[in-house]
Amino acid sequence: MNTLEHAGPTQVVVVALAPAEMLLESIREAIKKHDIRNGVVVSGIGTLKTCQMHYIEHTDFPPKDKFFTLKAPLELVSVSGIIADGEPHLHVVVSCGEGHVWAGHLEPESEVAYLAEIAILKFNDLAMARRMDEARRIRLLEQKKT
Repeated sequence: MNTLEHAGPTQVVVVALAPAEMLLESIREAIKKHDIRNGVVVSGIGTLKTCQMHYIEHTDFPPKDKFFTLKAPLELVSVSGIIADGEPHLHVVVSCGEGHVWAGHLEPESEVAYLAEIAILKFNDLAMARRMDEARRIRLLEQKKT
């Protein structure tokens, strides 16, 4: 993994991944390395050998997730999401061949095929956190009180 950084009112961290590196695990490592407490993934592209994700199975509460794994030569079309209090919540879109597209919440053990490039915008002055909504059993994003 290689990371590049630019500092200012916000900071940009680019995560450049090589073959066989793990997508989510590497993003988490970059978050820790660059002390990204709060931010947004503004771009993510590349190729994957394996992609693990989940999607929701229904719209009732509490949520129920369906986990699945894709093992094929995949184009990583998009990675996007929020980093709140150091924890990424990321979604991906991948494709394979003509007319096959999948999307969902990124899970660990998604392996890079050739490369992946992720751009993170780090917020220096905005603190966010997820609080548990006990009635619905979901974690909702809010501004963190300092």
